[in-house]
Amino acid sequence: MDRTAMARAYYDALDDQTYDRLADLLAPDFAQSRPDRAFEGRDRFLEFMREERPQTDTSHPVDAVFERSDGVAVEGRLIGSDGNLIAAFVDVFAFDGDRIAEIRTYTR
Repeated sequence: MDRTAMARAYYDALDDQTYDRLADLLAPDFAQSRPDRAFEGRDRFLEFMREERPQTDTSHPVDAVFERSDGVAVEGRLIGSDGNLIAAFVDVFAFDGDRIAEIRTYTR
C-alpha cells in the first residue's frame, strides 16, 4: 500500500472504529502530537481511541493529500455526529517502512 493510501486507511479505521486495522497501520513506537495532547506508543494511542476518546461518532473527511519524499500531509476536517465542524486540521505523517511512525496534528 502506498503512503497516500495508508493515510486514507488511517482515517477510515478511525471513523469505522476498526481498531485492529488501525493497529496494523501503526508502527509499535508510533507517536502522535496534537495541540491538546501527545501519545507515545501504538498501544497507548489505541487504548485512548478505544476507551477514552471523547467522541467516537465523528468522521474525518479528507480534503487534500500532499505526498512528499519524506512523508504525507493531509488536510481535512473533523466532523461531529450532528454534521457540524469540530476542527479543521493538517496531519503530517512520517513512515517507518510500511507503517505509520508519527503524526503531527495542527488544527485551526
